[in-house]
Amino acid sequence: MNKPDAIEGGQGRSPTAQIAARVCGVTFETLDDKTVAAVKLLIADGIAVAVAGSTEAAPRLVAEHIRDMGCREEASVWGFGFKTAPVHAAYANAVSMHVLDFEPMSSPPTHAVSPTLPVALALVEAMRATGRDIVAACAKGFEMQGRVLLASAHDRGSLPFHTPGVVGVMGSTVAASHLLQLDPAQLRNALGMAASRCGGLPANTGSMVKCTHCGNAAAAGLEAALLSRRGFVANPGIFEAPHGYVATFFPKHFDYDALLEFGRPYRFVDPGMAIKFYPSKYPTHFGIAAGMELRKAVGNASDIARVLIDTPDIEDADRPGPRSGLEGKFSFQYTVAAALLDGRVGVDSFTDERRFRTDMVQLLEKIRLVRDPGRSRDTRNMRVEVSVTLRDGTTHQQICSKPPGSWGEPIDLESHRAKVSNCLGVRLTRPNVALALDLLADLDQLSAKDTQQLLALLA
Repeated sequence: MNKPDAIEGGQGRSPTAQIAARVCGVTFETLDDKTVAAVKLLIADGIAVAVAGSTEAAPRLVAEHIRDMGCREEASVWGFGFKTAPVHAAYANAVSMHVLDFEPMSSPPTHAVSPTLPVALALVEAMRATGRDIVAACAKGFEMQGRVLLASAHDRGSLPFHTPGVVGVMGSTVAASHLLQLDPAQLRNALGMAASRCGGLPANTGSMVKCTHCGNAAAAGLEAALLSRRGFVANPGIFEAPHGYVATFFPKHFDYDALLEFGRPYRFVDPGMAIKFYPSKYPTHFGIAAGMELRKAVGNASDIARVLIDTPDIEDADRPGPRSGLEGKFSFQYTVAAALLDGRVGVDSFTDERRFRTDMVQLLEKIRLVRDPGRSRDTRNMRVEVSVTLRDGTTHQQICSKPPGSWGEPIDLESHRAKVSNCLGVRLTRPNVALALDLLADLDQLSAKDTQQLLALLA
C-alpha cells in the first residue's frame, strides 16, 4: 500500500480530499462522446433488467414493506404504481435491478450499476432534473467503484464481503452528491458516513438477501449524501484514516495513485463492463456458452450419459444440487444443465418449477464438476471446459474463454437491443417499450419534463 502522505506532495491534502475535489470537478460537459455513449448503454441495460426483475418475489415483498411505511410520495417504485421517499425508492429499485443477476459486470468484478442508477433516477424524479444529470451522476458513481477496485487490485474471493456492499455504497454516494450539488467538503463527510454502512455476507448468495446488498448500498449512499447536505459530519479523511475504509477493507494493497486517476479514462469505457446475456452469476456464463454449443452436437439430451465440467476453483459456484431455481443462478452444474436441456438460458430457467422438473433432476445427477486451483479465477482471462459423453460412448467437448458480451469485445447492439426490449416488455406494452427505447436513446438530450415521462413509464 503506498503511503497517503507520499501522494500529497507536501500540500496537506489527504487522498480523501483529493478524490472529493476530483469527483466534484466532473460535470456532464467534461464527458466525451464515447463516455456518454457507454453510460447510456449501461443505463438502458440497468433499467430494463430492473423492470423485468420487479416481477420477482423479492422485489414484491420489498415493495409491500415500503408501501406500508407511508412516506412522502416523491420517487416511483418501478412496476408497483406508487411513490415513496427517494431513499426507499432507490432501495426497492436496486433490489429489482439486481434480483435477476442480469445487469452489467465491472472489471474487476462488481455490480456497479444497481447501487448507482436507482439513486440517480430517484433524485432526478424528486428534483425534476434532466437526462444530462442522470448521465453525469451515473458516470461518476460507476467510476468511483471501478477506481476503488482497481486501486485495491481486487481479486475474486479476496474480500470477505459481497463486493457491491463495500464499493457500491461509495458509488451511490458519489452519484447522489452530483445531483445534490455537494461541495468537496460535504462529499468528504458523505463518504465518511458511507464507509460505515459497508457490508453484505456472501453466505446469503442464492437467497433473496443477495439482491438487498445492492439495495442497501443504494439507500445508504443516498442517505449519507442527504445527511451531509444538512450538515451531518463524519471522519473527513475516511480513505486514509487508521481503522478507516482502506485499512478495514483493503489492508494488503491500495494504490492511491490509481484512485486519483479518476476518469482518466473511465473504467466503464476502458476496459468497459461486460454485458450479460444470461441472468446468472457471471462465471457461469462460460459454462452456459459451452453448453449451448454442445447442445447442437448432442441433439437429444436424454442420450447424455455423463457430463464433466472443468472450472477454476470458484467455490461458491460449485452447487451440485441447488435448493431452488434462484440458487441455480449461482451453480455451474445447474446452468450447464439448463443450456444442454433447453438450448437457451433465460429468466424462466431459474424458476422452482424448472429446477425440479424430472429432466433437470436426472441430468444434474450425471454431472461431475472438477475445480482446478491452478486455473485463473479472474473472469477476464478464465476458461471453462465442458465434456459430454453420450450413451453410445461418443464424447463432445467445448471450451469457452469469452462468453457473449465479454470485456474488450464489441457488443452486438442488435442482441443488446433485443435484451432491453424483452426485459421492458415484461411489464410495458409494445408501444410503451418503443417509447422507452426512444427516450433512452436520447437520454442525454432529455429535458426535466422528458425524464418525468420516462420514469412514469417505469412506474
